[in-house]
Amino acid sequence: MKRFLPACFFLLIAGPYGFAQTPESLNASQILLQMKKLNVLGSVLYIAAHPDDENTRLLAWLSQEKLYRTGYLSLTRGDGGQNLLGDEQGIELGLIRTQELLAARRIDGAEQFFSRAFDFGFSKTTEESLRFWDKQKILSDVVWVIRKFQPDVIITRFPEDKRAGHGQHSASSVLAHLAFAAAADPKQFPEQFRYGVSPWQATRLLWNNYNFGGLNTTRDDQLKIEVGGFNPLLGKSYGEVAADSRSQHRSQGFGVARSHGHALEYFSLTEGKGAEKSLMDDVDYSWKRLPGGSAIETLINGMIKNYDPSDPSKSLRDLLTIYQRIKELPDGYWKKKKQDEVQKLMEACSGLSLEATVHQPYAVQGQEVTVGLQVINRSRANITLNGVTLNQTDTAWNQTLEPDENYTLSLRVSLAGIPISQPYWLKEPMSAGSYNVDDQMLIGDPQNKPALMADFRISLPGLSFVIRKPVVYDFTEPAKGEAFEPFVIIPKSLASCNPQVLLFSGKKEKDLEVSIQLKQASGSPAVSAPVSLTPSPDFKIRPDQSSSSGSVYHFRIEPTDGNQRPEWTWATKASGNQTDTLLQCRTISYEHIPRIDYFKPVRAKLVSTDLQIRGSRVGYIEGAGDKVPDALREMGFAVTILNENNLTASVLQTLDAVIAGVRAYDVHDWLFSKYEVLTDYVKNGGNLIVQYNRNNSENARTRIGPYPFSISNARVTEEDAAVNFVHPEDPVLHFPNQITDKDFEGWIQERGIYFATHADPQYREIFSMHDTGEQDQKGSLITAAYGKGNFTYTGIVFFRELPAGVPGAYRLLANLIAQNQNKNK
Repeated sequence: MKRFLPACFFLLIAGPYGFAQTPESLNASQILLQMKKLNVLGSVLYIAAHPDDENTRLLAWLSQEKLYRTGYLSLTRGDGGQNLLGDEQGIELGLIRTQELLAARRIDGAEQFFSRAFDFGFSKTTEESLRFWDKQKILSDVVWVIRKFQPDVIITRFPEDKRAGHGQHSASSVLAHLAFAAAADPKQFPEQFRYGVSPWQATRLLWNNYNFGGLNTTRDDQLKIEVGGFNPLLGKSYGEVAADSRSQHRSQGFGVARSHGHALEYFSLTEGKGAEKSLMDDVDYSWKRLPGGSAIETLINGMIKNYDPSDPSKSLRDLLTIYQRIKELPDGYWKKKKQDEVQKLMEACSGLSLEATVHQPYAVQGQEVTVGLQVINRSRANITLNGVTLNQTDTAWNQTLEPDENYTLSLRVSLAGIPISQPYWLKEPMSAGSYNVDDQMLIGDPQNKPALMADFRISLPGLSFVIRKPVVYDFTEPAKGEAFEPFVIIPKSLASCNPQVLLFSGKKEKDLEVSIQLKQASGSPAVSAPVSLTPSPDFKIRPDQSSSSGSVYHFRIEPTDGNQRPEWTWATKASGNQTDTLLQCRTISYEHIPRIDYFKPVRAKLVSTDLQIRGSRVGYIEGAGDKVPDALREMGFAVTILNENNLTASVLQTLDAVIAGVRAYDVHDWLFSKYEVLTDYVKNGGNLIVQYNRNNSENARTRIGPYPFSISNARVTEEDAAVNFVHPEDPVLHFPNQITDKDFEGWIQERGIYFATHADPQYREIFSMHDTGEQDQKGSLITAAYGKGNFTYTGIVFFRELPAGVPGAYRLLANLIAQNQNKNK
C-alpha cells in the first residue's frame, strides 16, 4: 500500500452527497430526462426566508418540466420555529429543518442554499429582521449566491411589505431586491471576486403572487404560467411531486395531499425586463447562448433520438463526443455545468455501481478505519478500474470489470488531517442574529461535504476519469433492511454533564456530574486529564473527590451573596500548556432524515433565585416535545408522565397538578376523549395547566377547559415587551412567590404565542402585553376556578424560558402549580 497525490486525470465526477438512503442510481427514464436537460442552459433562483416557504410545485415544474437549473435560497434554516416531532429548539431545530429541505430537494429536483441568517422567531416588522440579521452581512450572502449560481431569473415568495405576514418574509424579498442590483455592481462586495465569482445581472426579478392565508395578491393582468402538468418520465404530475416534497417538512406538520390537474402560478415584475409569455422572455437558454454551441445541440438531439432505454450504455460513445465538443468551448459558467452533467450521465449510462462503506457510524479523529469497497459493472461497456484513493491512501487496485461481477476489497484508511464532523456554520460562536463562517467558499452550502471521500479511477475506451463517492455507514435493520447513514469523525474525548440547568433557592449546595468518554486512536493510549469547571463570581465551585471515580467527576456548587445572575460554567480539561473546553456529541435521529450529529461545549447554567414551591407531585402530558419535565424535576417536583393508558381518575387523584405539554391537543386526538376525566379532576380539587396549542376547532374551544375559549394567532414577539398586571391582587401573582416586573427580565425570543381569545367571563386575564405599535393582548394567561380546583391556559413560552434558565419563568410556573395549595394555606 502506498500514499500519493492523485494526478493526470482530466475528468472528475462528484457523486451525490445524500445520506440515509440507498446510493443514487438513475433509471432509464431519469437518464432520458437528464439527457433532455443537456439542451437547456437557463437557471432560476427562488428566494424566501424559511424552510417550507418555497413553492414546491413551481420548483418541481421549473426543474423537471422546463429542465432549468433551479435553486432555492432559504435565508434561514428555520431555527426559531416550533417542533412537532420532539424537544429540539434553536440550532438543533435548524439542523433538522436543513435536512428536511434537502430531502424535499431530492424529490423536486431543485438545489438548496442558505445564508448565515438565524431564524430568531416570529418577527412583525421588516426593520426588526434586518437589524437582527445584520442587513449588510446577509445581503452579501444573497449577492454571493447570485454571483455563484448566475440565475437568469430571480423569484421571491413574498411582498416587501406587511402583506407578507412575517417580518422575516418581507425582509427576504427586500434583500433579494437589493441583491438583484448589487450582484451586478462591481463596487458592491468586491472582496468576493477573489473567490472566482464576477458581477452578475439577472434578467428580471419577479414576485410569485399567491392566494392563501386569506390574502389574494393575484390578478388577471399578471403573468400566468400553467404548472400542473403530468410528466410521463416521472410517472407523476407536478402537484404530486410537490406534495411529496412539501410533506418532508414533518417537524412543522406540513404533510399535504397530492393534487392533480391544472394549476396556475402568477407573477408580477419587481425589477428588470418585463415578461409577457414566459419566465424566460428575452433569455436564450439554448446552446446558441454560447459561441460555437449550436452544433452541440444537434449532437444531443441525435443521442436522444437513438437512446435505447433497455441498454443506456449504447449512449456512451455519443456522450464522449459531446463531452469533447464542450471541452473545446471557451471557459465559462455553462461550459463547466454541462461538462458536469455529461460526466454524471456517463456514470449512469455505464451502469457502474460504486460503494465505499464502513460498519461503524463514528471514528475517532486521527485513527484508522476499515473501508469496504464494492464495484460492479452492470452494463456491457468495456470498463477498467485503475485504483481507488481515500485520504491519499491508494489501493493500486487494477481490474477489468466484467459485466455483473461483484468486485470487493477492504482497505485500512488513515483519517489523519480530517477535522471532526462539525456543521460548518457551528464552528464559530454565533452573533446575535446570524452564524459566523470564516470560509467564503462555504457560505451558501446546505451542509458539510462528507467526512471521507473515495476516488474511483475509471477508464473507458479513450477516456480516463474519477468518480467520487462518500464513505457511508452501511448497516442492516431486521425490520427495514439495508440502510445508510453519514460516517462521522469525532474528537478523542467526549463528555456530558448532568443536569444542564442547576436551579438554586437559598444557599443549599447542589451536585453537577461530568462524565468523560475517552476514545483511543490507533496506536495511541487514551490519556486522562484533570477535569475542572470554569469559575463564576456568583457561585462557589469545588470538586467533590469523594464522589468522583474513574471517568465521572462530581462538583459541589453553592451560590454566594453576590449578584446571582444566571451564569454558565464550562467543563474543561488541561491539554499540554492550554485548557480545552470539553465537547458533547449531540445526536438527533428521525426516520425521515439522516442521523444528525454535532458537537457543543459541555456546560451548565447556574440559576439562583428566591423560589418557593407548594406540592410535590406533578403529572405531565407530553405534547409535541419540550424540556419542561426536566425543569420541573430541577424545581423539586416528582414528575409522572401521563399517557392515554394511565391518565385515569385514580392516578390523577395522587397529583398536585397536571400540566399539558406544548401542542398536546394538536398531536394527541385521544386527549379530547379524556375531557371528562380531567374536568372531574379539576372539579374535585385538582389543578390543570395547559400550555399553548394551535388547534382552534370546536373540540378545542369547548373540550380543553371547563369553560369555553378560543385559541388565536396572537403573540408578543418582543422578548422585552412590558408586562402589565391586569389584576395586581390576583393570588397567581403572590403565592407562593411575589411576582414583579423583575421576573420578566432576561427572557429570550418572545413573551408568548397562540393567546386565548373569546374567553368565557369565568376566566381571569392575568397579564396584558403588546409589541411596539400594537394593541394590548390579554390572552397570554387565563385562569379560572372550577369546583374545588383550578384550570389555566397559557401561551407564555415556558418551553423556551425554562431550559434557558430564566428565573422569573420558574417562579411564575411555581405559582401556577400552587394555586390550589393557596386555598388551603
